[in-house]
Amino acid sequence: MLTVPMIIGGIIILYILNAIKILKEYERGVIFRLGRVLSKPKGPGLILVFPPIDKMVRVSLRIVTMDIPAQDIVTKDNVSIKVNAVVYFRVMDPQKAILAVQDYLYATSQLAQTTLRSVLGESELDEILSEREQLNNQLQEIIDKHTDPWGIKVQLVETKHVDLPENMIRAIARQAEAERERRAKIIHAKGEYQAAANLIKAANVISKNPQALQLRFLSTLAEIATEKNSTIVFPLPLDLIKAFVTAKENEKK
Repeated sequence: MLTVPMIIGGIIILYILNAIKILKEYERGVIFRLGRVLSKPKGPGLILVFPPIDKMVRVSLRIVTMDIPAQDIVTKDNVSIKVNAVVYFRVMDPQKAILAVQDYLYATSQLAQTTLRSVLGESELDEILSEREQLNNQLQEIIDKHTDPWGIKVQLVETKHVDLPENMIRAIARQAEAERERRAKIIHAKGEYQAAANLIKAANVISKNPQALQLRFLSTLAEIATEKNSTIVFPLPLDLIKAFVTAKENEKK
């Protein structure tokens, strides 16, 4: 038969067992005793929480990966785009994360969304597409500055995808094609310029040695003959024509 001392002893044992809490290595417990927070968070390992005097709030110290939903943004050059990103942060001070803000996860998410819209809204489309690393660093600095009073450290912000309108995609494609054509024309012009410079040098060499022109004629004929062409165009040396003209003039004299 159960006696009063046994019942009291059982209740005490159940109370002590209920007061035993185990926190994982990455967890800390913020303890409120009679509504007032203790000086330091407890954990990890085995701790004692005495209800209803104590109330514990678990806080994870692991890095949180938070996805920022796609935001409608109007860039500085009036282009409507959608951009989504991801934020990596962790709690550095569990007490601040609980005391300074009602829900630090929700608050960080909202802050990241508004910061993404404001920063990218002040940038042009070309900057968003070509200078992502610089914009990511700017986003990280701004969000980290505002979440520091909450005991949160923002370690990285990365924009994942920029959704462009269909007409803007076609315009960018045309711009890229025009840029490639411009580069091709510049390269072709440089090649023509270098070829012309080399031809001038070659002409200067041949003008000093007329026999070199005859050797060039023979080399050209050899190249044509190797291709088994049925028609060979033989350039007549100007020196031969000059010899006939000189002989004709001598006869008239």
